[in-house]
Amino acid sequence: MGRFLGWLAYLFYFALRAARADTAPKMKHSKLRRQIIFEAARLMYDRQESEYYRAKMKAARRICQGWVKPSDLPSNAEIRDEIQTFARLHEGAKRDHRLFEMRLDALRMMRLLQRFRPRLIGSVLTGRVRQGSDIDLHLFADHLSAITALLDEQGAIYDIQRKRVQKKGEERVFTHIHVQDRFPIEITVYASNLNRFTFQSSITGKAIERVSTAELEQFLRQQYPDVDLDDALEAAENEPDPLLVYEALLLPLENVKQNPAYHPEGDALYHSLQVFDLARDELPYDEEFLAAALLHDVGKAIEPQDHVTAALEALEGFITPRTAWLIEHHMLGHAIENRSIGARAHRRLRESENYEDLLLLSHCDRAGRCAGVEAPELDEAIAYLRELATTFGCQ
Repeated sequence: MGRFLGWLAYLFYFALRAARADTAPKMKHSKLRRQIIFEAARLMYDRQESEYYRAKMKAARRICQGWVKPSDLPSNAEIRDEIQTFARLHEGAKRDHRLFEMRLDALRMMRLLQRFRPRLIGSVLTGRVRQGSDIDLHLFADHLSAITALLDEQGAIYDIQRKRVQKKGEERVFTHIHVQDRFPIEITVYASNLNRFTFQSSITGKAIERVSTAELEQFLRQQYPDVDLDDALEAAENEPDPLLVYEALLLPLENVKQNPAYHPEGDALYHSLQVFDLARDELPYDEEFLAAALLHDVGKAIEPQDHVTAALEALEGFITPRTAWLIEHHMLGHAIENRSIGARAHRRLRESENYEDLLLLSHCDRAGRCAGVEAPELDEAIAYLRELATTFGCQ
């Protein structure tokens, strides 16, 4: 009997060791996986990475300080869900309002492009939007020119990108149309005979979620029963996009040649983009200040003799009071610097809470006059302001 109990204790000991050996790595793996999910989601939320695989491989190398087996990496869906946690934490209630507006814009664009059987896919449909998200549409047409002709009729601003993708040993070319609107829109164009093709999600591996125009209308009426959809669409259509107004006012500055004694850099648009770039280095998240830096000289293409008044009149209703104040007084900033301003006028400016920002804008204005230096393109500056606007909602 004693011998039997001894054997029983011996077997129990080894069973317990085996159980511990199985459990410990699992616990460690679970914690490690969670850390990789968090870091990969952070990289994608901050736009440091745009692809799931690259994000999780980079996260794994940082967490593990070495190579990690692909089988130990989390799924794309796990990272996607964690990104949404970041969005809820950092963006709050404004995220829900932005989602509704993006869905309205998607419906408006789909109605416009109805002849190409549009389908809405992606985060705007599923509700998983975050800062910088765009509206993803699939269109079906055999001739790209048919779509671009319709966009041209509507005065849309867009560019075309052809992207080569290597998948399963086969190279494919995808055509994307990037439309600059209140929210960025990415249109992927497929051949018309692929309208009924079932596309697979790169995140879940299952059939991609998508809706037609009629299905989106029904979905919105169910999701927002207290909203009159037609009235909301009409209001959205009649509300001009401030950033498109900015672009329309800035483009003519390319033809405004300035006095080389004061502006050796050349045209007024190049100068404005230099000032914007310098301002972005100083206050990268201050949308109102950056708008003033970019727009301070737009009046030069309207009324060169009084460009400040012309700018304020053209921008009325499209900029905040703080941005308007900075533009209105930016010339006095130079007077402060060269000490030509009167004591009373200077005292009034010093009483403003924006006085220090005015001095900073004046500094950027003076520094942005260098010939040949690198400056952002206009569409880059507009895109940067648009991302700030959709994230923080200043305008």
